[in-house]
Amino acid sequence: MLRPFVPLAKINPAVMGPVEIDAGLAPNPGEISKNTAFAFPLAGSGTTPPIFPTGSSQPAPPYSGTFIPEIWSGKLIEKFYASTVLAAISNTDYEGEIKNQGDKVHIRTKPTITIRPYLAGGNLTVDRPASNIVDLTIDQGLYFNEILDDVMEIQSDINLLGIWSDDAAQQMKITVDTAVLLSMLGQANAANQGATAGRISGTINLGVTGTPLPVVAVIANPPVAGQVTILQAILRLGLALDEQNIPEVGRWVVLPAWAAALIKESELRQAYLSGDATSILRNGRLGVIDRFTLYVSNLLPHGPVTGPPALAAGEWVMYAGHAHGLTFASQISKVETLRSEFTFGTLLRGLQVYGSKVIDGIAIAQAIISEPTPP
Repeated sequence: MLRPFVPLAKINPAVMGPVEIDAGLAPNPGEISKNTAFAFPLAGSGTTPPIFPTGSSQPAPPYSGTFIPEIWSGKLIEKFYASTVLAAISNTDYEGEIKNQGDKVHIRTKPTITIRPYLAGGNLTVDRPASNIVDLTIDQGLYFNEILDDVMEIQSDINLLGIWSDDAAQQMKITVDTAVLLSMLGQANAANQGATAGRISGTINLGVTGTPLPVVAVIANPPVAGQVTILQAILRLGLALDEQNIPEVGRWVVLPAWAAALIKESELRQAYLSGDATSILRNGRLGVIDRFTLYVSNLLPHGPVTGPPALAAGEWVMYAGHAHGLTFASQISKVETLRSEFTFGTLLRGLQVYGSKVIDGIAIAQAIISEPTPP
């Protein structure tokens, strides 16, 4: 900007007295001022070469953010999400029946037909098969509702609504997974949980609250009373399902991350245990163990959980089963954008209405385990 020059004192050529000089232009030898907003030191009269006019002062407004732009990175810090397993361990057989209307599905189960010995000439006993009715209720709802101001949208160089929508989808899955896994606690058939599990044997210890299974990678030497290896825990779950005649194809196990780490530390040397061509210790992959596909989740219930059923501090649940046992139905799952009526901005909101239920506890087993104490 050009400004008019106005001397502070009129100069009389006949009388040359001292002239007042603007303090901002007074030389200050050796001066190097540093602008807190501008990272580099400013040249002064004492620098080499000197600037003209001599002296320097803090620029107003500062260079940084005015003449030198501030750059916002177009790359966002990567965000990691907890793994979700609901889609892999449940069925959605009844979702289509409730997609458009209703809040409850009455599910008819297959009756058990009685087989009797036949005697020639004898009267035949007539049975009337009856099946139990299981109700799947759509009674859970979750939503999000965010607003992007018009000013922020115009000034932003990234698609904020798209980023928010992606994050909301992940958070929705995590929240649903956590709720469903917690609702499964204690829903397994009585013969598939507890210290006396086993429909036939009644001798399979799967742990109970207060007396969980202390799970380790390898049994200590000398052995510690009650300790079981992670492999033994999985085999016990498999035996409980075997005694219930659950199909071998489609079985799964969900275990916490620390239990999965024990598998990698265990004595699983034989490739047949994992169902892979190579040992799981060599390829580092948790594949199939004892006909179970293994899934790792940090969303499993763990203590303290107030019940009933309850989990004490340090206790974790490990589920096993078949997709036939757990059903899930989502009635509404939508995301929409609309203009806000209260301010200048765009609303991004989403809704999910769903229901889940263990419809056949015979196909679900659970073990209550505890993490080993660090050495």
